[in-house]
Amino acid sequence: MRILFFYLCFALILVGCKTEVDNSANEAFEANSKTVLANLEGFQNENLDYSMYAKEFSLLETAFGAEKDSITLDEMIANDKQMWETFDFKMLTYPPVLLPGVNADTKMPDGSVRHYSVWEVTMPETDSTEAKTGAFKLYESFDFDADGKILTQQVYGDFTGLMMYLTSNN
Repeated sequence: MRILFFYLCFALILVGCKTEVDNSANEAFEANSKTVLANLEGFQNENLDYSMYAKEFSLLETAFGAEKDSITLDEMIANDKQMWETFDFKMLTYPPVLLPGVNADTKMPDGSVRHYSVWEVTMPETDSTEAKTGAFKLYESFDFDADGKILTQQVYGDFTGLMMYLTSNN
């Protein structure tokens, strides 16, 4: 009987010491992934819903020779409008594989979202030029605030090479 009592007490101690698993980073990643997919869909359809961005948003400038280290939401909206007037965008790897990001300091998952993708960019034909299309690989990262709004975005790809190709006369 003592042995049975001992095992019962031991089992209660094990169950009582079990810690709860913190799944908040995974839950945030799942919610934020939906925002990223809506963002990518909106961008390629030229109707991006900018309400998914935080007021304090910044897009990190990753281009060679950039004059500033980041741009604001208003500057990004103006840039997007200009890009859509000039080029057509299509993600060739849609839907992309979304990857969970980590906090740079703690190296722990934080609900941020990253993806690698391939984009096709077309400069439509005009009266004096034929249409021209190029594809390029892209890496993009989205960090979110506590309300699930995009706080920081960074994009890495050879935009300069693509633009030189699309706008050349060859």
